[in-house]
Amino acid sequence: MSQSCIGRVAIITGASRGIGQAIAIRLAAEGAKVALLGRDETRRNKELPGTLDEGLEAIRKLGGDAFAVRCDIADPAYDKGEIIRQVEAAFGASPDILVHSAAAPREFGPAGNIPFEQTPREFFMRGVELNVWSFWDLAKQVIPRMRQRGAGWILAITSSQAAPRPQPTPDGAPAPIDRLGGACVYGGTKAFLDRICTGAARELYRDNIAVNNLATTGAVATPMSLPIAKPTEAMEAFVEAALALVTGDPKVLTSRVANSLPLLYELKRPVYTLDGKELFKDWQPDRDDPRRFMKGYLLHPEH
Repeated sequence: MSQSCIGRVAIITGASRGIGQAIAIRLAAEGAKVALLGRDETRRNKELPGTLDEGLEAIRKLGGDAFAVRCDIADPAYDKGEIIRQVEAAFGASPDILVHSAAAPREFGPAGNIPFEQTPREFFMRGVELNVWSFWDLAKQVIPRMRQRGAGWILAITSSQAAPRPQPTPDGAPAPIDRLGGACVYGGTKAFLDRICTGAARELYRDNIAVNNLATTGAVATPMSLPIAKPTEAMEAFVEAALALVTGDPKVLTSRVANSLPLLYELKRPVYTLDGKELFKDWQPDRDDPRRFMKGYLLHPEH
């Protein structure tokens, strides 16, 4: 059973563009007060489209309540308590929803993914700081406040790249390698998030705090994904699955490392447009899409 977003306060990282921005818009449309996190003009990636201001404008057109926190959460010296203080000052309440969508860019060389043995420490540490530690550090800030509010929802956006890569073929022939290569840093940090999810969910269950991870089922069109993958999943479907995980009963819907379309099918949850006003016609749980039966690599036995 889902709970209303009205009166909820949400923090969304990576909200300048793509999945983070779309989730922020949908949460605001559902009545949540939303803090959009992203880097300021001096630090943001200007090679990719999308800004915090664009997200804020979309939310304001819907009559939603939102503001931007301009910061670099990948900076280990940055005090993330400042984010919470800004949120509480803006909304008069502490956050009870945290969505971590920010991710370090995948590093590519002329031939594609930079190989494992050629990965510099800088790329490795950037991936760990942004993809993993910034999430962990922010969660540490919001969990005590969620306890005080009596409930909380923590969601990290993970990836199918977290799953183990296919083993080399028995005859010794090299395994097929695509442009993503082994995706050791990106996939490794996402796998780290998946393990954090199940451990933290166990620890926080008695506090009525849900911890879940969500991966796309197919490629979703975002500024970061378009150069490397053809879109095969609607943003609206993915956002609907994210909404389900941050509004579900924390005693029921927790410790999930889920893919979006199978989750929507399991919950028999209709998919709406990002403004929440109409059913999204291009994907619903009854659509004849074999991916709705896909099993994730960490799927719980009972599911």
